[in-house]
Formats: sequence, C-alpha cells, structure tokens
Amino acid sequence: MSFRVRVLCLVILVAVSATAATAWLTLRQASQQINDSATVDRAQLDQVVAQLETYGSQHGTWEGVPALVRTLRVQTGQRIHLVADTGTVIVDTDTLEKRTARPLGTVVGFVDPRPVLNLAALPADPAGREKGVVSAISAYRLGVLFAACLTRESVPVVTSPTSTGVPQFDPDRDADDARRQREVDEIVRGCRDVAARSGPVRTAGVAFLGCDAPGAAELRDSCLTQVFAKQISDVAPAPARVYLGARGDPASTLATGPLLAAAAGIAAVVIVGTVLLSRRVLRPIGTLTATAQRLGRGDLTGRVTVRGNDELAELARSFNRMADSLQRGEERQRRLVADVAHELRTPLANLRGYLEALSDGVITPDQELFASLLEEAVLQQRIVDDLQELALAEAGNLAYHRVRVDLAELLETCATAHHARAEAAGVSLRVAADPVAVRADPDRLRQVVGNLVTNAIRASTAGGSVRLVASHTDTEAIVRVVDTGSGIAADALPHVFDRFWRADAARGRRTGGSGLGLAIARQIVTDHQGTIAVESEVGAGTTFTITLPRAVQDGSSGLRSVPETFG
Repeated sequence: MSFRVRVLCLVILVAVSATAATAWLTLRQASQQINDSATVDRAQLDQVVAQLETYGSQHGTWEGVPALVRTLRVQTGQRIHLVADTGTVIVDTDTLEKRTARPLGTVVGFVDPRPVLNLAALPADPAGREKGVVSAISAYRLGVLFAACLTRESVPVVTSPTSTGVPQFDPDRDADDARRQREVDEIVRGCRDVAARSGPVRTAGVAFLGCDAPGAAELRDSCLTQVFAKQISDVAPAPARVYLGARGDPASTLATGPLLAAAAGIAAVVIVGTVLLSRRVLRPIGTLTATAQRLGRGDLTGRVTVRGNDELAELARSFNRMADSLQRGEERQRRLVADVAHELRTPLANLRGYLEALSDGVITPDQELFASLLEEAVLQQRIVDDLQELALAEAGNLAYHRVRVDLAELLETCATAHHARAEAAGVSLRVAADPVAVRADPDRLRQVVGNLVTNAIRASTAGGSVRLVASHTDTEAIVRVVDTGSGIAADALPHVFDRFWRADAARGRRTGGSGLGLAIARQIVTDHQGTIAVESEVGAGTTFTITLPRAVQDGSSGLRSVPETFG
C-alpha cells in the first residue's frame, strides 16, 4: 500500500472514529435523558402489563398479585402502582415497602385480563349463537370463580385456551406427597362448590337485552359481545391501570465518564498515529538529508537503505540511483582526464623533444622530419576531434540526417572504400547482403561500419578474411562484421566499448587507433534506436552485430540483391 493511501486511511480512520464516537455518545446520552425524564422504558411497561394480564386472566382475581408486583419491582427497578377502574388501589410498591406513596408517574398502561369472546367459533344461526354465548358465559363464570378460590387457597392454577376464547381453568396437582395431594383434592372440591353456587347465569338474561330483535348480523354479534362482557363483569378481575415511576424523581445527569473515555481513546489513536507517521516519514527524510549533505561535501559513496515499496522507498531508490549516476559520472570524468592525459602525453612529448632538438641544432631539419611531426600533430587532432564527437553524441547534440538507406548498398560502399587497405594487409574483404532498408543517417552508419572494418583488418593477419553480412527479420535489420583475426579475451569483452580501451595495451597508436571509435559507434547505433554487440573467441576471430529497426513499408521491390563479392 502506498504511503499516500496509508496517510489517507489514517486520517479517515481518525475522522470517522471521532465522528462515530461523538454521534454515538450524543445519541446515547440524549436517549438516556429522554428515557430518564419519562422515568421508565417502554419495554419495562410492556413487560409489566403483559405479566399482570397473564396473572389476572389465569387466577381470575387480583388477590395474590402483590407477590408478582414485588418481583416486577426488582426486575424493573421502577415504582409500580396498580389501580382498578373503580379507583380502588390494588397494589402499590411504595406501600409494600412501607414508604409514603409518591405522586404517580406519567407512564400509564391499561391491564384488562378479561377474555374476548370469539363469536366465529359459535354456530351461525341466531338461536345457536345465543345458546353458545350463554354456555360461554356460564363456563367462564364457573371457571374464574373456581380459579379465584384456588388462588385464595394457594393452589396453583393452569389455564388452557379454547376455540371460543374462554380459558379453561384447572388446578395444578403436582403435589410433593400424598398428604398434600389429599389437601389439594379437598380444596378443589370445595372451590367447585363455591363456583357452582355463584357461577350460573339465567338463560333469560340474554333475551332481555334485545339481541333477538331483527337486524343485521353485525349488530346482533355486537349485542352478544356486550352481553358476554356484562354477564362476566361481576366475577372477572376488574380492568386496571398501571403507573410506573413517580413524578418528581431526579433525572439522571449526563455521564461524563464515557465522554472522557471516548475523548481519551480518540486522542490516543491520534497521538499514536501521529508518532508512527512522524517516525515513518521523518526518519527516512533525516537519513536522506544526512546522505545528501555528505554528497554535497564530495563524498559520493553514501547510500540510503531502502525499505518497503511506498513513495518514501521510491524516493530512496531514486536518490541512490542519482548518487550512483553522480559517482559513475565522477569516475568517468576522472578516467577521461587520465585517458586524455595518457593519450596526449607521449605524442606531445615527442613533438616537444623534436622541436627542442631543432631549436638547439641537435638535429638537422629535413622533409622527412617535418612530415613525421605533421603526422603526429594530425594524430593528436584526430584524438581531439573524436573526443568532441563522442561528447556531442553522448549529450544528444550530434546531428543526424535520416533517409531511407539500403544496407546492402551501404556495405558494398564500405567494402569498396576499405578494399585497398585490406588488400595491402593481405586480408580478403567480402560482402554478403540481403536487400533490407532502414531509416538512418548513411554517413554515420558508414562511419560505424568503417570503424568496425578498420578494426577487423587490423586484427586479422595476412591470409585472413573480413565479411560484411546483412540480413533481416520481420521487424529488424541485422549487420554483422565478421573477421578471422586474433580475437578478444572473454574478460576483456565487457570493456570493448569503453573509451581509450585497446585489446592490446602495448599496441601503438598508429596500429591501435585512439580507442574512441567503438564508443562513438555504440552511441551512434543507440541514437538510431539500435543495439551493437560483440562475440569473440581468442584465435578464431570476432563478430560485431548491429541491430536496427527496419524502415516502415520496406518495399523490397525497390532494393537490389547484392551477390557475395570478394576483395
């Protein structure tokens, strides 16, 4: 991951964390304040109402409900006040806890444990439905009176749902021993007698309400529902209201602990992130600064340790490449000065010696001496010209006039130009070229090939040969200069294109040249987007290979095939 992306992610992380923590704390505290101002959570109210309704519908009475209310008080931590619709207080936790009853809270729930009659489970005809309602009324009255009696006697009651919506009440006979079982059976019989005396309802009570009058079925069903509710109202547990909390309870204050903890956490994240970021950025920059100062003082050996793959690592690599380039340039400059001094020292010393001898009258001036001195001066001029040409080429300031060039014709021209030299050295010069065109400066290419041919003739002994070969692939033109000379040692091949390098250091300048020709040739080929390589074997000969891009739309019909010729 790049350094920029890591910084961005860190900033986003801090910003999102701070925003999320602030929003969460604000919402949490605001919600808590709202809930505290109401003194109770709605879920607690629903829990209390549900359990009270279950108790009332199961036991058929509010007797015994204080025990449940105590439990709910512990569970919710709220003051619970249960009061019937008639205004009778059923239970209040303040009273249970022997404290003065406080003003009622503002959160109110309605508890109605009475069953709702399901008329759909009764017959559809009016008479059958009325009979079903009377049966449901009787069943509920008997059952709820029975359940209330069992509750007073501390016998657990279980209920079972029915299709009409009227629950069925039964005692829980899970007694621990036979004695308790007999006691429960006795209580059950007594409670059934109590229910039988007070539970039945008169059949005529239904008709007296007028539900049998003609009218829509919906009106008749509504009347029957009202009859059911009225006939069970004297035995069913009364509907009631439940109040949670107390008016005037102190509202909870905003807790500063979470806010401070979150702020400390965010501050810690920012501090740690800043420290890590500073170390990650400043330490490499400090190293770069120190190394750059060393370079400024002239110490070109300093380098920076590279770690990772981000922008800082790439900066370190670039710095090292720059330092390498500076060091190589410095070394090249020193070598160049040393090489130029070496190349010019001997001929200049010769010139000076001859001139001093002439001045002192030690030797007699003649035409041969002047010719020798002129040749020596021309040689030095050639070295200077080669150095200037190489400097221009390496600086990219060497002028090129590119045209379409037929390499076959160019090689034959070079062979013709060097024929006399080859013949004088007893070396055969041959050309074997396929027609292939490139876009190049013909004079510069002839300069490159001419240098290679000159070196090949010098390296070859009498009876040897030099071949100029041109071939091509689909995209490249290839020129080879092959000789059968003495060859170049393997350890010397990497230095062939160095300035002032000679395969035989002892060879004179007259036979070995200035040592700049191959360096110039390589730069010219490189400027033509090509490559030049060398292969050699001591005693077998040397092959120089030039590879150049072929000209676009070569059109071989315009090129002639050059047969192999011999010099």
